This record gives sequence, C-alpha cells and structure tokens, in this order.
Amino acid sequence: MSLPEGVERRTVDGRERLVTRGDPVYGEPSVDGWRVWDAGRSKLGAMLELGVETGIEGGDAVLYLGAASGTTVSHVADVCGPTYAVEFAPRPTRDLLDVAEDRENLFPLLKDARRPETYAHVVESGLDLLVQDVATRGQADVALRNRRFLAADGRLLLAVKARSEDVTAAPEDVFARVRETLSEGYDLLETRRLDRYHADHLAVVARPR
Repeated sequence: MSLPEGVERRTVDGRERLVTRGDPVYGEPSVDGWRVWDAGRSKLGAMLELGVETGIEGGDAVLYLGAASGTTVSHVADVCGPTYAVEFAPRPTRDLLDVAEDRENLFPLLKDARRPETYAHVVESGLDLLVQDVATRGQADVALRNRRFLAADGRLLLAVKARSEDVTAAPEDVFARVRETLSEGYDLLETRRLDRYHADHLAVVARPR
C-alpha cells in the first residue's frame, strides 16, 4: 500500500519507521526534520502501519474528534490542510494549543464531539476527512452526528474502543453493533482489528451515504 503524501518510511534508531515532517510533540524521535509517527501511541498511525487504505491525501481538510493533547492530530496537521481538532477536556486542550502554535493549519476547539451543533459555526462543511478517536459510549452515534461536515466523497476514519462501549461484552460483539449503527449513515469500505498495537480496537474506513 502506498503511503499518503507527506508520510514516509525512514530509518530511525536502526529501524524503519513511519515519519512526518514537523516539530516533535510527544517525545518522539526526530531526524533531519522528520518525526516518528508512533503506531503504539496513535490509532491512525497503527492503521497506516497495518496497510489500511485510509484515503488520506496531502492538503485534505480534516475534522479530528478526540484530539487529546495532540499526539495524532499533530501528524495529521503535518500532512493535511486545515485541521479542526475537537477535544472535550480542558487540560489536554491546553497542550493542544501549544502544539498549534507551530502549526498554522491546526485549529483546537474545546468542544464536546457528541454535540456538533456547538462548533458547526466554526467548522466548514464539505471536509475530506473525519477522523475519530473518542473513548466514549456511543462512538458510532458520534460519527453519525458529525457526518454533516463531510463531503459526499469524504471519508470517516474511526477507531472504535470496545471497552468504552461495554466492558462486559466480547469485543467482536461490540464491533458488530458499531458496524450496524454506522451503516445507518455510512457505507463501510474496510474494517481492521488494531490488536497488534491497540488491544480491543477496530479501525473503520467508511464513506457517507
């Protein structure tokens, strides 16, 4: 699988790693301006390592839900165009603001991803990508509510955490329910377990209906 424009594989500390060009954010190794995209700390990085066809292209306009302190969304902003980063908790949002100082295309929003109406006046419509990594119950519902921002040919890149949905159910049962709910507003293009890097997580690539 070819990597998105702006993402490369380079030898860092003696082994081949995914990298993007930008200032380090979370203590990741950096060589000649290229910073390691650590798949063990990033579900989207894990998708790329595992060969998931994300459809990411250089310059894409992105809405990122669950940005936390900026680990993954900083790599997205290194590669993509305008990147709106939604985070609910004030403490990681403060860190996210620091990350955005070095990235003019990264726009942090202290908002609740379950309530897209609270940031609809800020986030443009017709976006290329909706990236979601929100550890809450109802992850499929969040993706459906935020579908309004995607272009007709846009893509959802969703990382589903089974334990956030139901700590007692088998992960595969949780993932089946998530797929069923998502199908109310999306066509699923690919799903892949991320257990090699993130236990009990499922990657979903989908297109809005």
